[in-house]
Amino acid sequence: MAKAKRKYVCQQCGTVAARWQGQCEDCGEWNSIVEEAPETAFSARHDLHAGGRAITLIGLDSKIELPPRTSTGIAEFDRALGGGIVAGSATLIGGDPGIGKSTLLLQAAARVAARGLSVVYISGEEATDQVRLRAQRLGLGSAPVMLASATSVRDILTTLGEGEPPALLIIDSIQTMHSDLIEGAPGTVSQVRASSQELIRFAKQRNTALVLVGHVTKDGSIAGPRVLEHMVDTVLAFEGERSHQYRILRAIKNRFGGTDEIGVFAMVAEGLEEVSNPSALFLTHRDESVTGATVFPALEGTRPVLVEIQALVVRLSSGATPRRAVVGWDSGRLAMVLAVLESRCGLSFSTCEVYLNVAGGYRLSDPAADLAVAAALVSALSEKPVPADVVLFGEIALSSEIRPVAHAPLRLRESAKLGFNRAFIPAAAADGVKGIAVNGFRTLAQLVDQMLGRG
Repeated sequence: MAKAKRKYVCQQCGTVAARWQGQCEDCGEWNSIVEEAPETAFSARHDLHAGGRAITLIGLDSKIELPPRTSTGIAEFDRALGGGIVAGSATLIGGDPGIGKSTLLLQAAARVAARGLSVVYISGEEATDQVRLRAQRLGLGSAPVMLASATSVRDILTTLGEGEPPALLIIDSIQTMHSDLIEGAPGTVSQVRASSQELIRFAKQRNTALVLVGHVTKDGSIAGPRVLEHMVDTVLAFEGERSHQYRILRAIKNRFGGTDEIGVFAMVAEGLEEVSNPSALFLTHRDESVTGATVFPALEGTRPVLVEIQALVVRLSSGATPRRAVVGWDSGRLAMVLAVLESRCGLSFSTCEVYLNVAGGYRLSDPAADLAVAAALVSALSEKPVPADVVLFGEIALSSEIRPVAHAPLRLRESAKLGFNRAFIPAAAADGVKGIAVNGFRTLAQLVDQMLGRG
């Protein structure tokens, strides 16, 4: 009989190698390759072209109803999910340690159970008493949620198969689960993949909504094999800094809805609290104008969020090397805006240190923030404040042209709702909406001339 081939699998990316090596050739991680049990010769001895059962093929024009959704009782959570949880779906939620994943899921489980639905919460990291103590601190001690502390997938599925399947099953976390069909410690690629597959199969067969909690790596991505994200229906990322009050739940993948919605929460003594008006978290009191501060209406899905952009320009003595520091925005894009201001608008930042910050710890990736950043830099350099009732948005080209951005009316309506009276935007999108005056600019030089009073 032929000798079974050894297999070496990277625990970070799942790459299979023929021999052990110190560094994975695909992801570049060191000491991440581990030997796994050899595969059987079943596939080599059997032909899969016959012996199966015929499957039914249907056309794309077949009528189908949208899957019914069950509200979690937390509107911001439902928004990120696309309207609520779907029976038989699998959701993966990841985030930094201590960010509030378990707290959010415990609150959602309590509200779903309070409406008479069966909810099971399996903790592989904490004892049941620890979970109950957290529930009592959150005021959820009387919620009819069934708790268990277990790590064996066989034990969990055996227990759940004895009676009616739960409407919602929460596994915290998938990296602690263990399948006795696979060799290896919990958290390895093979164990995470096998445990997830069995739990997802149970959810699909018994019409149970499954939520898996996943650990994250140091760069913020979900730990374990990448195939785990392909196996589930929805992937949610819980973002935020523990030093800041706010938390953002963002959909990365959603087979039952869009990935352009976010849920915003604030961490308080009673747990996570919904934030219906996120702009209040990221705007400071603007009773008087301050140099270097502008307001930008960012867009997260269909929800505008007004954030404050702060800039500080410090002039240095001759010969000193200026520093560029940015928090919450792309440093490369800051360098581009500074280059356009110097080359096209006649401003000099070569002897100045530049500091840029997005207030509240918010992170921006929207190119529409270019105009607000440029105005903040000009205001800080000239020490002339931007009026407190003005919002700005627009993308800046290298030619100094201000280009239109998506959903301008939506951004303007939200700004007017929060009391802003004027908007500086691209000239091509200067139609405006009721309640806010619009000033359109074709180039960045035109905006700079108006701010500095140049004729």
